[in-house]
Amino acid sequence: MWKILIIDDDFQVLEGMKKSIPWEAIDAQLVGEASDGAEGLEMVKRTHPDIVITDIYMPVMNGLEMIEKLREDQFPGELIILSGYADFQFARQALRLQVSDYLSKPVTIEELSSVLSKVIKELEIKEMKKVEQEEIRNKLMMVEPFVQKEWLKSVITGTFDKSKASQSFQLSEQTQWLYRSHLVMGIELMSTVRTANLSLIDWNLFRFALANIIREILAEDWPESDFVELHSHHAAIMFHILPATEREEAKKTIRSIGKRIADCVLTYLQLSIRLGLGQEKRDWQEISDSTEEAFLDLLQQTIIPAQGEQSVIPSGNDVSMRPIKFYQQLAEAIVYAKEETAKQIVDAYIQQLQSVQTVNPPYLQYLCTELWTIFAYSLYSVGTVLDELFPDMVLQQEIVQIKTPEQLKQWLHRKIHLIASSRHWNENSKHKEAVEFMIQYAHDHYAQEISLEDMSKQLYLSRNYLNQIFKKATGETFTNYLIRVRMKKAHALLAEGKYLIYEISEKVGYKNVPYFSSIFKKYNGINPSEVGKSGT
Repeated sequence: MWKILIIDDDFQVLEGMKKSIPWEAIDAQLVGEASDGAEGLEMVKRTHPDIVITDIYMPVMNGLEMIEKLREDQFPGELIILSGYADFQFARQALRLQVSDYLSKPVTIEELSSVLSKVIKELEIKEMKKVEQEEIRNKLMMVEPFVQKEWLKSVITGTFDKSKASQSFQLSEQTQWLYRSHLVMGIELMSTVRTANLSLIDWNLFRFALANIIREILAEDWPESDFVELHSHHAAIMFHILPATEREEAKKTIRSIGKRIADCVLTYLQLSIRLGLGQEKRDWQEISDSTEEAFLDLLQQTIIPAQGEQSVIPSGNDVSMRPIKFYQQLAEAIVYAKEETAKQIVDAYIQQLQSVQTVNPPYLQYLCTELWTIFAYSLYSVGTVLDELFPDMVLQQEIVQIKTPEQLKQWLHRKIHLIASSRHWNENSKHKEAVEFMIQYAHDHYAQEISLEDMSKQLYLSRNYLNQIFKKATGETFTNYLIRVRMKKAHALLAEGKYLIYEISEKVGYKNVPYFSSIFKKYNGINPSEVGKSGT
């Protein structure tokens, strides 16, 4: 409800105004009255009105002097001058003071109602913008860590848009990225007999514990660093190195940090990790090169060619094959069931493999194991269990049959097709259950704060994926659907005539009444105060 203060030294004018203003129709109330500008200033401080209607000529302090002081005090409300002096000088001064309107006495009820309706509409727009900006700020505060995390992952894997590189520093301090060099440590969480039969949930708990250990050590030993979780059992650390740092000393320290991390993980989690180091890069856009070098260094420790065979694992200086970037791109395509995109990514990587003269079968089989693990984690994030799609499959028996890049390509194509088609086959039933749950949740909890984050925790599906399937099923976003539910309920409560507008606003989940009124009018075409008066 909008608060109006009237200031005039003419008692009859005050009484006439109080009777003439259609308070209920414009959803407003009188919060006070004053007979001069000085008293009016005190009344404004005490009542915080949204609209002040004031005369110009008054004792003690005139209306224009009072308005100047209000402007100096950053008064946020609207000001209407109602004066018996239709003087151009006064009108010009009023415009300079940014008053909403200037009316000359005597004023008709129609003129007064029209001006007040216009001013209230302006207030609604301002209030709505203010609330929307606050909501945007709140959402950005919630989203910023997620955006930062995804941006770091794109930098470390090389999947960021290089054409927009100059815009990237809105997320991070330029000094850290432009004026320091960077080195990546690759981390692989090893699968052991102890962890072989762990569920994905338990394995994720180990990953969470691993991340906590690493972050604590980095905070103590190298704060200027970023820890990034990659796909499944892989992670990486970006070490940012100051220009004045002695290079060999820096590498020695980084290796000691890696050893400390490995020792702590073994001591506290009874798990083993394997570490690899990339080369130092001066340009932040080359960080992904260091990442590939780190994981290729790690591969050198993993795959030893048979006697007499030539290794196909690239050296630290040759990162053209980029397995980490390949993993990241393929995982994203699998998550969103983009079968053709996934196959194209596979084809491009296999073509790179075929460019190598001798292809070592252990490397191809290692790739199969890695990719299968990545598929399992990626699909689990959207509610699909890979083992359930392939209940009779004996993975190791299939992997040992793969000896050439072409065999690897055909094997991946078949698996991708089966994953995509299986997900599509059970998509309707799974999606239907999720969407029905979300719809019912909106109807049961519309009076509370609800977000897609709440839904994702309830359904164990990612927020983006939930929004995607809800929009596909209903034709609108979950947020818009929730607003429609709230507006229908508000309309029904208003029609009953038992509650005040601010009570209904709270009952349908809105603490800000002007914002609720604006949303209501947008969806219903009328103000809340008009419901029931025109048969609606």
